[in-house]
Amino acid sequence: MNYYNLKDKKEIVDFKTATIKGQGKDKGLFFPEFIPQFDTYFIENLHLFPDEEIAFQCMKDFVGDEIPSDILMEIVSETISFEIPLKKISENIYSLELFHGPTLAFKDIGAKFMSRCLSYFLKNENKKVTVLVATSGDTGGAVANGFYKTTGTNVVILYPKNRVSPVQEKQLTALGENTYALEVDGSFDDCQNLVKQAFSDEEINSELFLTSANSINVARWLPQQIYYVLALKQWQKLEKENPVICVPSGNFGNICAGILAHFRGLSAEHFIAACNENDMVPKYLKSKKLEPKETVATLSNAMDVGNPSNFVRILELFENQFENLKSKITGYSIDDKKTLQTIAEVYEKYNYMLEPHSAVAYTALEQYLKEKPGKKGFILGTAHPVKFPDAVEKATRIKIGIPKSLEELMKKEKKSVEITPDFAELKRFLLNKN
Repeated sequence: MNYYNLKDKKEIVDFKTATIKGQGKDKGLFFPEFIPQFDTYFIENLHLFPDEEIAFQCMKDFVGDEIPSDILMEIVSETISFEIPLKKISENIYSLELFHGPTLAFKDIGAKFMSRCLSYFLKNENKKVTVLVATSGDTGGAVANGFYKTTGTNVVILYPKNRVSPVQEKQLTALGENTYALEVDGSFDDCQNLVKQAFSDEEINSELFLTSANSINVARWLPQQIYYVLALKQWQKLEKENPVICVPSGNFGNICAGILAHFRGLSAEHFIAACNENDMVPKYLKSKKLEPKETVATLSNAMDVGNPSNFVRILELFENQFENLKSKITGYSIDDKKTLQTIAEVYEKYNYMLEPHSAVAYTALEQYLKEKPGKKGFILGTAHPVKFPDAVEKATRIKIGIPKSLEELMKKEKKSVEITPDFAELKRFLLNKN
């Protein structure tokens, strides 16, 4: 499988190069040259296949012969080495719980897959690689955990000051070893812009072996297909109709992976992009005008993205045909007041605890199902409620205990370097770390 640069389609690379480079010329994202189809028997009989085989089938065509099949099977087995259950909340709404991994967030899957692919590709390299990543909350912790103590790798994480939760911040800053946290006095978009500038800076790239672990990287983005197919395996045992799939959406890599799986043959009635007040895409779906906006800080901070990078991949999937895209995706914008109300109501009515991102998704799916009676669907539960204690405890008046898996981490000291959104500061830090 080869990949082309969405900003320069003459730039074509293989999976290994796309993984190591992260992005192409002019900060362009890589995109697969063709969309491989799932075997019909496979997708209609998922219950006959072990989860590891399903994960392997999701990834083998995208990896091609860059990684031997036996090694790829080991990688995907490690990637899904924790529970990914589909749980019923109400009569018409389920939740795919993606927060049972090491950092209690859906990004554990992409980060695990990418870290293991990168380790395989770089095992014979003498030069240390620097993994540079911007995070709005969960990506950084998952990447730090995925690459923790990995030989020949440094991880540099940029996160917006005062815009991540206490648990998220500890996961970003407390590991130490080969991980470094930069606390940026700005928004996630500022962090992301700094990362993109670093990748296009000639001096940095001549001095450092630089790669990205954001969902702009194909090795982070593509494995997210796996849990959509694992969800369908469970759904087929519970319901007859195809599901409406509602995804809490910030940088749009997650929902893009689901739509990609659908283009390959995954059964889905419809997709919903559930956004908070950062509503560029819901507005686009109504007006056909794609207008990035200044980021607004909300309770669902991992979705605080004013200009989502991965939406360009969704446009590519639909060949920039607005009507086709609009027929498959509906967008909703949910504010903080409604988010808190939903957390409270769902806990009281169904004894199920949502956190802000899954509450945004629940509200959006509930609204859609009211407009489309007779349909059923599931949301993606992207993070554990303990990562957002202030909002959840305010809504439910229930104190959330720290899971045992986090107790030791929460005792560790925060280690971060504060910088402004000035690229010169990031550049100095990176070159001094070399």
